[in-house]
Amino acid sequence: MADALSAIPAAVLRNLADKLYEKRKNAALEVENIVKHLASNGDHDKIVSLINLLTTEFTYSPQPNHRKGGLIGLAAATVGLTSEAAQHLEQIVPPVLNSLSDQDVRVRYYACEALYNIAKVVRGEFIVFFNQIFDALCKLSADSDANVQSAAHLLDRLVKDIVTESDQFSIEEFIPLLRERMNVLNPYVRQFLVGWITVLDSVPDIDMLGFLPDFLDGLFNMLSDSSHEIRQQADSALSEFLQEIKNSPSVDYGRMAEILVERASSPDEFTRLTALTWINEFVKLSGDQLVPYYADILGAILPCISDKEEKIRVVACETNEELRTIKADPAEGFDVGEVLSIARRQLSSEWEATRIEALHWISTLLNNYRPEVLQYLNDIFDTLLKALSDPSDEVVLLVLDVHACIAKDPQHFRQLVVFLMHNFRIDNSLLEKRGALIIRRLCVLLDAERVYRELSTILEGESDLDFASIMVQALNLILLTSSELSEIRVLLKQTLVNPAGRDLYVSLYASWCHSPMAIISLCFLAQTYQHVSTVIQSLVEEDINVKFLVQLDKLIRLLETPVFAYLRLQLLEPGKHTWLFKALYGLLMLLPQQSAAFKILKTRLKAVPAYSFNGEQLKKTSSGAPYQFLHHMSGGSHITEDGDVAVDNGNSHNAINFATRIKQFQEMQQQHREHFRTQAQIRRKVIPVSKEEEVPRQEEETKRPHLSELNVVPRSSKR
Repeated sequence: MADALSAIPAAVLRNLADKLYEKRKNAALEVENIVKHLASNGDHDKIVSLINLLTTEFTYSPQPNHRKGGLIGLAAATVGLTSEAAQHLEQIVPPVLNSLSDQDVRVRYYACEALYNIAKVVRGEFIVFFNQIFDALCKLSADSDANVQSAAHLLDRLVKDIVTESDQFSIEEFIPLLRERMNVLNPYVRQFLVGWITVLDSVPDIDMLGFLPDFLDGLFNMLSDSSHEIRQQADSALSEFLQEIKNSPSVDYGRMAEILVERASSPDEFTRLTALTWINEFVKLSGDQLVPYYADILGAILPCISDKEEKIRVVACETNEELRTIKADPAEGFDVGEVLSIARRQLSSEWEATRIEALHWISTLLNNYRPEVLQYLNDIFDTLLKALSDPSDEVVLLVLDVHACIAKDPQHFRQLVVFLMHNFRIDNSLLEKRGALIIRRLCVLLDAERVYRELSTILEGESDLDFASIMVQALNLILLTSSELSEIRVLLKQTLVNPAGRDLYVSLYASWCHSPMAIISLCFLAQTYQHVSTVIQSLVEEDINVKFLVQLDKLIRLLETPVFAYLRLQLLEPGKHTWLFKALYGLLMLLPQQSAAFKILKTRLKAVPAYSFNGEQLKKTSSGAPYQFLHHMSGGSHITEDGDVAVDNGNSHNAINFATRIKQFQEMQQQHREHFRTQAQIRRKVIPVSKEEEVPRQEEETKRPHLSELNVVPRSSKR
């Protein structure tokens, strides 16, 4: 200290602490000359003492003017040292850096000025303090004083120039510092950081791309900044990096994919669009590296397919298609279960487009990784069944496609039909609104006969008789009206001449017994006219209720459709089809005379030409025994119910046992009657009635069905 005091005149020291800038400046020039003289004489010990004096007595002084003088003095000493300044930087720079955070605004300003002058002298030697300087500049960029900010910007530009021309800069040491500050919200700091990222990326010898995952999230965060300038700078930086990625042979796609997936769900539209654009490029550039991240990427893409912004939807759809075309190997990290889980969760999306694409993904997985998908069948089956209630017809059809793909295996086919029947049972609206669509589509995808046989088998043992009746009526209506089931109708028309038709008829008959009108319709379709006449004759008073008449009305109208054109043409040959006449007249007798159905059927029967009747034959046929309708002919053939020819070849066991069938029908109807009476008793217990009302109420219960029993036909068939 004594050496320093002897080297610097007392007047100079006083002027360094003066409140006037000019006096401090003149004193600094004196210090510069003194240091130059000492340096030229090689007296470095005195230089060290002088710097210590400026540091301890001035820069760390409690007096602001002393601190200002110390800062300008240290800068002057550095200028005086010139090329020898590097060896004294450890003494000079730390006190200046400390002053950058001084409470006094002017001290911070002079600290920026001093550091600027020091940096100009030492240039590249300055790099050893880069991290501390960067940290200080980052804070000063958001300083409350505009002059300090301006001084900090000048210093910042100089430091950038020094870094770009230096070969001593360590990007590895700098990145952790950058990463810590990337999520700062202050706009000035953000601008400062983007500026540094852009500058460093422009230096050929600095590999910023290799460290991009460390600050990529921060850049995306800036895309939603309130400042247009910051958003623009961040977007520009990101665009430059994306272009570099396209031209780079080696990029760490995985770490960045995690960031992009998160940003793709950002509430900010521009951020979502940019993230999806990056994901799209990643999928195109390196699908293989992204295999372990497929599930996450898919989870980000599917919601964006329904985004309100059209540009986002377009990019999301393109990326989705690109991703689906890549066939990844589970052995390489492709997690089928995770991708399937993402698709399943998106089936609950409120947006139709997303649900549709989720189903496309499940179909794709089934086609490409069927064994793996079937392992997770229990996890997705309930969700797929619930999707059958989706308000979108397109979604329902796609769900059915998925179900049909799963049901290619016999055990899964049985499981599908059982689950489907269960859903119909617990959700009446599903059967009403979607029943016809579901059944028809399954018939197309899985073979109509197979579907109907399985449904019939399940309904045959159905314990819920009300549901069984409604379900059979729905299936029967679909059978009679849907173009998808035309082959089944053709087969059933051959019941009396074709073993396959006979087998299908018998298979359906057991479950169709739940509904008298369904059995009558089936018999008309199968041309078992004598049997249907017997069925009609077997109906009792309890069977003729509102529900029955509603169904009969619909059947009469169906008889006028092209499906039953063959039946109407058979009326031209009453001698050959006498049992058909008897059945139709039986139905006519059951209809109220004032009903429209009565008039329709009566008009149809009156239209039969009088010349076609053979009264004698009609008399003989009508007086015969109910089941004596097989009259053997020459050549091993026999005449069936109404005179149709069928070849039996002596195999009598192939013929239909109609006596057993009518017994089966009567037993089932008796169960329904008992069930109806039981339900009526329960309702009477729930709603007490007086003795005077009891008898009329019993009569009313017999005539009026429950409301759910009337609602058996999809809306499209209501008139």
